[in-house]
Amino acid sequence: MRNRTLLLALSLFALLWSSNARLSAAERPNLIFLLTDDQRFDALGCMGNSVIKTPNIDKLAAEGVAFDNAFATTAICATSRASYLTGQYARRHGVVDFSTVLTPEAFQQTFPALLRAAGYRTAFIGKWGVGNNLPADQYDYWKGFAGQGQYFVDGQPHMTQRLENQTLEFLDMCQADQPFCLQVSFKAAHCQDGPGWQFRHAPKYTDYYTEDRVTPAETANEEGYASLPPQLQGGESRVRWERRFDGDEMLQKNVKDYYRLLTGVDDFVGAMVAKLQEKKLADNTVIVYTSDHGFFLGEHGLSGKWLMYEPSIRIPMIIYDPRLPQSLRGPHLDEMVLNIDVAPTLLDFAGVKAPAVMQGRSLKPLVEGNQDKPWRTEFLYEHLFPHPTIPQSEGVRTKDWKYVDYEKTEPKLEQLFDLKNDPHETTNLVGDPKYADKLNEFRAKLDRMRTELK
Repeated sequence: MRNRTLLLALSLFALLWSSNARLSAAERPNLIFLLTDDQRFDALGCMGNSVIKTPNIDKLAAEGVAFDNAFATTAICATSRASYLTGQYARRHGVVDFSTVLTPEAFQQTFPALLRAAGYRTAFIGKWGVGNNLPADQYDYWKGFAGQGQYFVDGQPHMTQRLENQTLEFLDMCQADQPFCLQVSFKAAHCQDGPGWQFRHAPKYTDYYTEDRVTPAETANEEGYASLPPQLQGGESRVRWERRFDGDEMLQKNVKDYYRLLTGVDDFVGAMVAKLQEKKLADNTVIVYTSDHGFFLGEHGLSGKWLMYEPSIRIPMIIYDPRLPQSLRGPHLDEMVLNIDVAPTLLDFAGVKAPAVMQGRSLKPLVEGNQDKPWRTEFLYEHLFPHPTIPQSEGVRTKDWKYVDYEKTEPKLEQLFDLKNDPHETTNLVGDPKYADKLNEFRAKLDRMRTELK
């Protein structure tokens, strides 16, 4: 009887393995997921920024695929990180603050848990960011930490260097006969919260960008701030602007410090790729590079993120697959891709079926040039985090339009922007009779998405 039970269990395991791990061991690539913090979409050389120096990341884009229209479905770190793990919108995974954690059942449906179950060796290094209950026992290699962490700790290297050291240590332990999935979650380019030095880069970058001049955004001025609706003035976004971007001298220093932190990340990428080459793992390792959300560098007289303006929600997204033929390397794709797409993408590269609870779509067909189904043309934005001076909001972004609903403000605020003709989002068309039908169309879209995507 015991033997029959054992045989049945082995048969069930084999069935699950065959359905969830569709690729042979030799076909399964290693996976590296690099997640920066607060990195806006244009803070890379390959995304058109002529000041910042990011040659190693730019090389990933030149030899891989870059997405020019990538977005976070929510611009706050804990919620977005949960969306990366689960492939779900916030209203489904339920992490809308800094204390909520994924339940054990929910974690088993995340990409690291599913990859581990499919035979991948999993590792997490850096800022966990989804509550303070750290899932160290759910990974084979764990160097994660709770909270924001500190860039400088007495007697230790700068945080980005510490993450690099841990990454190289992990890669030194990897072997070609077992695929791995490595997540590295940076603090950079997040500020050190509170007053004082905001973007605390390593001393080696102090002289970077000293001869450059950063051109402020068109709305990074008092006129841009004064034109904001009263419901969006004041509050945390303005407090943080006063610490970082109040006047040209402060703006120049802090934007350059922000860039210096990201150049540190770029050096990390160079060291990581060199280690992959040394270990003869480079030819079978897929790298995904992105950020949890964007960041205001003074636009509209603001700092931080949270709001549904473009600098806050647009992110970099690069996928590097060394197995791609030369003809598929280097494009910048226009498809609208989201943070919730990363989990099903990583699973797809591994040959593991994404669970039905995931709401994102795999980007692998786009990378490989064989997407044969219509791609999304709109998405839902959610900022459900409760805060006394940051209004909650939801909205819909399409290719040319954006609608935002601040349901709990007094009075209630709505915004409608024609992005094609108003890319800086300065003219709110709500209240203009010519756009009444368009406004009602987007109100209906949002109501439908609120229901369907939960």
